[in-house]
Amino acid sequence: MQYNKTSVSEQEKFILLKIRMLPPDKIAEVADFVDFISQKISDQKLVQAAGEMAEKSFKEVWDNTEDDVYDQL
Repeated sequence: MQYNKTSVSEQEKFILLKIRMLPPDKIAEVADFVDFISQKISDQKLVQAAGEMAEKSFKEVWDNTEDDVYDQL
């Protein structure tokens, strides 16, 4: 089944149906995996935000006429 051809609610129903067929210990594994994916997304957003903040902070240092020669390398 391709998820991009279904609505989100259809995808959710399909996934829930599959989860309901699993034994309880495997449902716990699915929950752990969902937590892992959520944490990974949060970590990526944090790294991106930190990079954006650093870029703003270093703009003056990186963008100056004295270092223009390095921009041409």
